[in-house]
Amino acid sequence: QVQLVESGGGLVLVGGSLGLSCAASGRTFSIYTMGWFRQAPGKEREFVAAISRTGAPYYADSVKGRFTISRDSAKNTVYLQMNSLKPEDTAVYYCASALSGMPSRSDLYPYWGQGTQVTVSS
Repeated sequence: QVQLVESGGGLVLVGGSLGLSCAASGRTFSIYTMGWFRQAPGKEREFVAAISRTGAPYYADSVKGRFTISRDSAKNTVYLQMNSLKPEDTAVYYCASALSGMPSRSDLYPYWGQGTQVTVSS
Protein backbone atom coordinates (compact mmCIF):
# COMPACT_ATOMS: atom_id res chain seq x y z
CA GLN A 1 0.00 0.00 0.00
CA VAL A 2 0.96 3.61 -0.58
CA GLN A 3 -0.21 6.51 1.55
CA LEU A 4 -0.31 10.04 0.15
CA VAL A 5 -0.68 13.26 2.13
CA GLU A 6 -1.14 16.61 0.40
CA SER A 7 -0.39 20.01 1.86
CA GLY A 8 -0.17 23.60 0.75
CA GLY A 9 -3.67 24.49 -0.36
CA GLY A 10 -5.34 27.76 0.53
CA LEU A 11 -6.82 31.01 -0.71
CA VAL A 12 -5.02 33.10 -3.30
CA LEU A 13 -5.91 36.08 -5.45
CA VAL A 14 -6.29 35.88 -9.21
CA GLY A 15 -2.88 35.97 -10.83
CA GLY A 16 -1.17 34.75 -7.70
CA SER A 17 0.87 31.63 -7.00
CA LEU A 18 0.53 28.66 -4.73
CA GLY A 19 2.55 25.52 -4.19
CA LEU A 20 1.26 22.07 -3.27
CA SER A 21 3.21 19.14 -1.87
CA CYS A 22 2.40 15.47 -1.66
CA ALA A 23 4.41 13.11 0.53
CA ALA A 24 4.25 9.40 -0.15
CA SER A 25 4.90 6.63 2.37
CA GLY A 26 4.59 2.87 2.45
CA ARG A 27 5.55 0.85 -0.61
CA THR A 28 6.97 3.86 -2.41
CA PHE A 29 9.38 1.75 -4.44
CA SER A 30 6.38 0.54 -6.45
CA ILE A 31 5.41 4.03 -7.60
CA TYR A 32 6.22 4.92 -11.19
CA THR A 33 4.02 7.94 -11.83
CA MET A 34 2.78 10.59 -9.47
CA GLY A 35 0.02 12.88 -10.57
CA TRP A 36 -2.26 15.70 -9.59
CA PHE A 37 -5.97 15.83 -10.28
CA ARG A 38 -8.58 18.36 -9.29
CA GLN A 39 -12.31 18.42 -8.80
CA ALA A 40 -14.44 21.53 -8.75
CA PRO A 41 -17.95 21.55 -7.26
CA GLY A 42 -20.40 19.88 -9.59
CA LYS A 43 -17.70 18.77 -12.00
CA GLU A 44 -15.87 15.54 -12.67
CA ARG A 45 -12.37 14.97 -11.41
CA GLU A 46 -9.89 16.09 -14.06
CA PHE A 47 -6.24 15.45 -14.75
CA VAL A 48 -3.83 18.30 -14.03
CA ALA A 49 -0.26 17.00 -14.30
CA ALA A 50 1.86 13.90 -13.84
CA ILE A 51 5.53 13.06 -13.55
CA SER A 52 7.26 9.76 -14.10
CA ARG A 53 9.97 8.14 -12.01
CA THR A 54 12.49 9.44 -14.53
CA GLY A 55 11.22 12.99 -14.13
CA ALA A 56 9.29 13.33 -17.38
CA PRO A 57 6.35 15.71 -16.89
CA TYR A 58 2.97 15.72 -18.56
CA TYR A 59 0.38 18.50 -18.31
CA ALA A 60 -3.23 19.13 -19.12
CA ASP A 61 -3.60 21.82 -21.76
CA SER A 62 -5.49 24.02 -19.32
CA VAL A 63 -2.46 24.39 -17.03
CA LYS A 64 0.44 24.11 -19.46
CA GLY A 65 2.80 27.04 -19.08
CA ARG A 66 1.33 28.02 -15.70
CA PHE A 67 1.84 24.92 -13.52
CA THR A 68 5.04 23.02 -12.92
CA ILE A 69 5.23 19.52 -11.49
CA SER A 70 8.41 18.24 -9.91
CA ARG A 71 9.51 15.27 -7.89
CA ASP A 72 12.06 14.63 -5.16
CA SER A 73 12.54 10.90 -5.21
CA ALA A 74 14.81 10.92 -2.15
CA LYS A 75 11.97 12.46 -0.14
CA ASN A 76 9.19 10.56 -1.94
CA THR A 77 7.52 13.89 -2.52
CA VAL A 78 5.89 15.48 -5.55
CA TYR A 79 5.26 19.19 -5.90
CA LEU A 80 2.91 21.30 -7.96
CA GLN A 81 3.84 24.95 -8.40
CA MET A 82 0.85 26.90 -9.65
CA ASN A 83 1.38 30.36 -11.13
CA SER A 84 -0.94 32.86 -12.83
CA LEU A 85 -3.88 31.29 -11.06
CA LYS A 86 -7.38 31.81 -12.43
CA PRO A 87 -10.80 31.48 -10.78
CA GLU A 88 -11.38 28.32 -12.82
CA ASP A 89 -8.42 26.72 -11.04
CA THR A 90 -10.52 26.64 -7.88
CA ALA A 91 -10.97 23.02 -6.85
CA VAL A 92 -9.95 20.32 -4.45
CA TYR A 93 -6.57 19.09 -5.61
CA TYR A 94 -5.71 15.43 -5.19
CA CYS A 95 -2.37 13.71 -5.35
CA ALA A 96 -2.34 10.21 -6.82
CA SER A 97 0.19 7.53 -7.65
CA ALA A 98 0.28 4.92 -10.38
CA LEU A 99 2.42 1.86 -10.77
CA SER A 100 3.17 2.25 -14.47
CA GLY A 101 2.78 4.52 -17.47
CA MET A 102 1.82 8.18 -17.61
CA PRO A 103 -1.93 7.94 -17.26
CA SER A 104 -4.21 10.93 -17.37
CA ARG A 105 -7.22 8.80 -16.44
CA SER A 106 -8.06 8.85 -12.77
CA ASP A 107 -9.17 5.22 -12.78
CA LEU A 108 -5.61 4.12 -13.54
CA TYR A 109 -4.32 5.51 -10.25
CA PRO A 110 -4.83 3.09 -7.35
CA TYR A 111 -3.63 5.39 -4.58
CA TRP A 112 -5.03 8.79 -3.63
CA GLY A 113 -4.50 11.47 -1.03
CA GLN A 114 -7.29 13.12 0.89
CA GLY A 115 -7.22 16.32 -1.16
CA THR A 116 -6.45 19.94 -0.41
CA GLN A 117 -8.63 22.94 -1.25
CA VAL A 118 -7.35 25.64 -3.58
CA THR A 119 -9.51 28.73 -3.91
CA VAL A 120 -8.68 31.51 -6.37
CA SER A 121 -10.54 34.68 -5.58
CA SER A 122 -11.00 37.85 -7.57
